[in-house]
Amino acid sequence: MTQSSSTLYPPIQTYLADVSDLIAALPTPQIAAAADLLLAAWRQRARVYVCGNGGSAAIASHFAGDLNKGANIAGRHRFRASALVDNTPALMAWSNDEGYAVAMAEQLRNFVEPGDLVIGISGSGNSANVVNALALARQAGASTLTMCGFDGGRMAQPELSDVTIHIPSRSMEQVEDAFAVLCHCLLYTLRRQIRLEPPCADPLLASRQDAYLHE
Repeated sequence: MTQSSSTLYPPIQTYLADVSDLIAALPTPQIAAAADLLLAAWRQRARVYVCGNGGSAAIASHFAGDLNKGANIAGRHRFRASALVDNTPALMAWSNDEGYAVAMAEQLRNFVEPGDLVIGISGSGNSANVVNALALARQAGASTLTMCGFDGGRMAQPELSDVTIHIPSRSMEQVEDAFAVLCHCLLYTLRRQIRLEPPCADPLLASRQDAYLHE
């Protein structure tokens, strides 16, 4: 082992230990409440919209894709999820014409209905465009779920969020690590619950097989 590599061990070990502790402390009751919101949307075939910025945008896109495919169970209908970060032309047009702070809320305004679910993801909990999307969702009668780090920020307030999962860390990297684990934990949980639900009456809307055949 070289001298330089030996100096790399302590920060690596510290980071991994901190992330392990953070993930181990994720709040099971709030995760279960989030799963309930997602299941309610699934049962009603309501739409799920996910939004975030930067790394949280990548997680929003990933989670929407996971819901649409990774939650599939044979014989059951599917989620109807969209990430508001994925329509680049719309995101840029609203940002250019009206400002980035409303770029997600204005996309949402075209579609959101009572009973839908809007999920906001933000490390700081204060991203203006996510806050505005959540506020519009509440006004439209949609449910809201927030995932936030740091001190929770505005997104953790009950007027914006029906369920909040707070990651109590000020390390953006570790908050985003926890977001990814949280989304996969929800997916894992949802598949097991959807398997217990009645089969879909319309075979056109039903999955032909489970997303993960060897679970």
